[in-house]
Amino acid sequence: MEQPAHGGEPAGAAGDAAEALEHPLPEGVRRRVVALVADAFGGLTVAELPAPLRQYARFTASRRAKFAGNAMAAALESDPLFRQRIGERFKQAQPELAGAVETGTPPAAADPVDVAAAAYVLRPPGWVKLVAAAGEEAQRADAERVDEAGRRELERLREELAAAQDRSRDETEQLRRDLESARKEAESLHRKLRSAQSDVKRGEAALRKVQGEIEAARAESAAQVSAAESETRRLRARLGEVEAALEASRRTAREGRSVEDMRLRLLLDTVLDAAQGLRRELALPPVSVHPADTVDAVEPGRMSPKDIAARALSETDPALLDQLLALPQAHLVVDGYNVTKTGYPTMPLEKQRLRLLGGLSALAARSGAEVTCVFDGAELAAPVLLAPPRGVRVLFSKPGVTADELIRQLVRAEPPGRPVVVVSTDREVADGVAKAGARPVASALLLKRLSRLS
Repeated sequence: MEQPAHGGEPAGAAGDAAEALEHPLPEGVRRRVVALVADAFGGLTVAELPAPLRQYARFTASRRAKFAGNAMAAALESDPLFRQRIGERFKQAQPELAGAVETGTPPAAADPVDVAAAAYVLRPPGWVKLVAAAGEEAQRADAERVDEAGRRELERLREELAAAQDRSRDETEQLRRDLESARKEAESLHRKLRSAQSDVKRGEAALRKVQGEIEAARAESAAQVSAAESETRRLRARLGEVEAALEASRRTAREGRSVEDMRLRLLLDTVLDAAQGLRRELALPPVSVHPADTVDAVEPGRMSPKDIAARALSETDPALLDQLLALPQAHLVVDGYNVTKTGYPTMPLEKQRLRLLGGLSALAARSGAEVTCVFDGAELAAPVLLAPPRGVRVLFSKPGVTADELIRQLVRAEPPGRPVVVVSTDREVADGVAKAGARPVASALLLKRLSRLS
């Protein structure tokens, strides 16, 4: 590394003073210089950095170029020592390009912007000319790019103009065809209009003819009405005569009926007297069986689920369930998960089922009733390996069928008149089975009854 000379300035400081840019760096050269500094920045220690740039020491090269670009450009211009250190890093990174620039013979194939950036950092003799030449080359390249873009835009506009002209010709031809079609349609409409006018004239003539016929029909109707009124008056007079004759015949019939009534009453008295004499003669006993006794019906002594429901027991009294199950051939249908989630919802489903089925088995053994417990199959993650306890039928609903629907099917399958008791707190289930003739009870009632068995 070069040592500072003459009070801290690098050896090339005098040369820098002799050569200076007359114009600002071209934008492309400036961006390349900032990128070059950002890449070489990481090879310097914090102490080697100018004070304004030390805060960016830990930034990546891309972030330094983005956030510290102006500060690095200013430090490169104003701090010869910093510029010398950046130049040394550049020589290490690109020795061929750096050596060619310092000897004043840059490669002909090199990018003019890279050459200008290297000359700006290294500051060899004649570097201003290299930067100016690179700027001119960059401007010329920009101008060529602008010209090329202009030519492409012109070509595109020409193509669009040609396409627009083609569309215009097509649209003009289409409009010409539409105009010809509209002209033909107008001629057709004129012909139809003339035909319609002729039809209107014929209709008006027909209307006048019909109006004349209507007037003639009105006159004829007036004559017929007059004749009908005369006939009505004649019929009313005849009706009066007939009513008078009918009234006379009624009076004659009433007089004749009074004689017939007397004869009928005398015959009825004779029959009644004969019946009383026959009863005394046969000495018949009083009647003890009536026809109503032969009709088959439920007598007051025979109990049914509805009769038990009407007795003075609380809906939560376990004795109510005992009375229901004591009916002949009683069938107890239990909504399984409704009962378990009411009594012990925190237990796993498997333990809920086992606890409920154990209690139902004991209840079935004590009451002798048929017991069916229904579980919702939708709650199952896999088939249940379960041995039903003695006296209890265990059913799971099929996919797509809820436990509530399975319970209603069980109730509908029972013959009318058999006592069926359904345990569920679900109001929809209770109302449905009640309409089918079953007796619904709350889940809390069964839980209380089972707690007495344990």
